[in-house]
Amino acid sequence: MAKYNRIVLKVSGEALAGDNGFGINPPVITDVAKEIKAVHDLGIQIAVVCGGGNMWRGQTGAELGMERAQADYMGMLATVMNGLALQDSLESIGVPTRVQTSIEMRQIAEPYIRRKAVRHLEKGRVVIFAAGTGNPYFSTDTTAALRAAEINADAILMGKNGVDGVYSADPAKDDTAVKFESLSHLDVITKGLKIMDTTASSLSMDNDIPLVVFNLNEPGNIKRVVLGEQVGTTIEGRN
Repeated sequence: MAKYNRIVLKVSGEALAGDNGFGINPPVITDVAKEIKAVHDLGIQIAVVCGGGNMWRGQTGAELGMERAQADYMGMLATVMNGLALQDSLESIGVPTRVQTSIEMRQIAEPYIRRKAVRHLEKGRVVIFAAGTGNPYFSTDTTAALRAAEINADAILMGKNGVDGVYSADPAKDDTAVKFESLSHLDVITKGLKIMDTTASSLSMDNDIPLVVFNLNEPGNIKRVVLGEQVGTTIEGRN
């Protein structure tokens, strides 16, 4: 019996780059697609939000002197490229997929329409939400929280590249860092834990959407989370 029947899977751009650290890594994307297929085969409704950090970050561009809005739009286009790559991998293994973009580009994807997205999910298609929210200054974490609220998802699953949950400090830099098994959304905000930006955390808290942070590189983890096993860190509730 699945714990979550409709999920939004947030995949960071870095996770799609794998050990390369930059760009699209087809073997890594194929592995992610196989993990998604294993969950899809259970009858779970899956929406995916891809980050774009493997190619471009708007904030980095702004720090280099670009206008922030322009840099953010470039980042949104990076997420579309990741979404199309993931769609190709999913469909090559028999998973029906639709890409919906917040910025219209009808030749390659559908425009984002909430009711249409829900209908795709009900028909067993994986829906990939690309181009962020369509607005600068908002991250793909916020996109995941917003879309999860819009489609009434049971949870947001945040797959990280090699990080198996939320820690009190960066475990790579601090040997005393402690891993949390559970937290509240308010804890994340008040402790300044940089899992997702504050806007995304507030949206998740206000709409009472659980968030599970886990290591995407561990085979079978998405399926374990969906089935209710204790994997990574679960963030829910206000207190």
